[in-house]
Amino acid sequence: MKSLFEQLGGTYHEENGYLIPDLRLPAEEEQPIGIWGLRHLDYLK
Repeated sequence: MKSLFEQLGGTYHEENGYLIPDLRLPAEEEQPIGIWGLRHLDYLK
């Protein structure tokens, strides 16, 4: 019986006897942080 992850098309790879799911995050677009984000960035520096 396949797991729900496998039914949805997920795959696993084996490391040291453990099955690790192959997870990938979708590519993210860079978004502007605005004036307040820039000011906070300056504060953190």
